[in-house]
Amino acid sequence: MKVYLILLALFLALAGNSQKNAPIDAKATKETKALYDNLRKLSKQHTLFGHQHATEYGHGWSGDENRSDVKSVVGSHPAVIGVDFSGFTGGTPESRQRAKNDVRKTVINTYNRGGVTTVAWHFPNPLSKGGFNWVDSVSVPAVKYLIPGGKSNALYKEILGGIAEFAKSAKVADGKLVPMLFRPYHEFDGGWFWWGKPHCTKEEFLSLWRFTVSYLRDSLDVHNFIYTFSPDNRFLSEEQYLDRYPGDEWVDMVGVDNYGDMGRDKYDLETAAKKLKIVSDYAAKAGKLAAFTETGLETIPNPTWWTETLLKVMKAHKMQLAYVLVWRNDIRSPTHFYAPFPGQVSAPDFKKFYDDPYTLFENDLKGIYKKKKFLGIF
Repeated sequence: MKVYLILLALFLALAGNSQKNAPIDAKATKETKALYDNLRKLSKQHTLFGHQHATEYGHGWSGDENRSDVKSVVGSHPAVIGVDFSGFTGGTPESRQRAKNDVRKTVINTYNRGGVTTVAWHFPNPLSKGGFNWVDSVSVPAVKYLIPGGKSNALYKEILGGIAEFAKSAKVADGKLVPMLFRPYHEFDGGWFWWGKPHCTKEEFLSLWRFTVSYLRDSLDVHNFIYTFSPDNRFLSEEQYLDRYPGDEWVDMVGVDNYGDMGRDKYDLETAAKKLKIVSDYAAKAGKLAAFTETGLETIPNPTWWTETLLKVMKAHKMQLAYVLVWRNDIRSPTHFYAPFPGQVSAPDFKKFYDDPYTLFENDLKGIYKKKKFLGIF
């Protein structure tokens, strides 16, 4: 009897742990569940490197087939490619359809090469001018109107319907849906976006997040999203980090966007590492994935930023980070870029970053959408 009780307790503990380390969508596609599981396993010893809009355009070019600035430097695309749903609302019907077609192509191509897609949503304010930024003279605090009970909830349902339609259209040749790390309402703790902390109450933000997940997952049957929560870096404790956290049942991955401590405002590597550790520790405790969802140093004037800043921060503590993503390289701007290109001053150091066994790029990934005991990597 005693042995039976011990075995039962062990089984229940393992079952509970299994429920934790799984997507919040019980109906998630097989490939989405496999991606979640493999990211969790890989993060024990590695971190995937990501770059926003990496294959869509880069420093001085756009639309070239199978090109990225990262690949031009090290011979491999980033493991994680960032795209954006920003063009899915506003504009004309033609421009919206064009945006969906372009993003769909990028998402499918990334999957077919074996890479991972993460989705930002710079959502233009649906109730006022000003775009996704908060502009004092024109912006409307839209959150309270979009949530259930708000006068524009029906409009928001329509917008989410467009997101769902896209998610279900991202199919590869064999009919499988492409999994995506969906990261809505990022950097909500600042005031620069219309969904930011000064423009809605805590309860309104939590309602917006929960309704977004519930409506996509439960009402519109979107089952290829992994939901990612990512404030900016305005916290120094777990309590502060979780101030607007919607709850474990509404989040798959926890992250942080941090440019300020990484050289933009100052070099405070100790504080940056502390914040990352808070995120990683919470993920481990709650059975979630963790990530460094945005970072970088514009123009990368520091020739050893990759190994002496970024790598040092990520290796400062025992952390499990699924990926790190740096921001985009603009087509025309001579200064707005966050990844090196051939001849850029940090390119030699980036090669060292690439060669470090801790970092994984697209060429390193094998079967990330298949569930298996051992994930093969070079």
